[in-house]
Amino acid sequence: MKPCNKNIIKTLKLVDEMIELSNSGDIDREDVGCGVLYGILRDSAYRIKKIAETEKKIHMEKGKWD
Repeated sequence: MKPCNKNIIKTLKLVDEMIELSNSGDIDREDVGCGVLYGILRDSAYRIKKIAETEKKIHMEKGKWD
């Protein structure tokens, strides 16, 4: 697999970890500031995930996913 495609896969795994952390952090939080932190983490993860999935789709459509 090409390095660029490996990096997309790594990115998708990373955002899954970010989402898991934001969910558990939100459950364990003790104040509003942490709620903001985990909300930003979750929002960022979903934005990055959308971009990475779009790039993966483009690579696949162009036959560059191997």
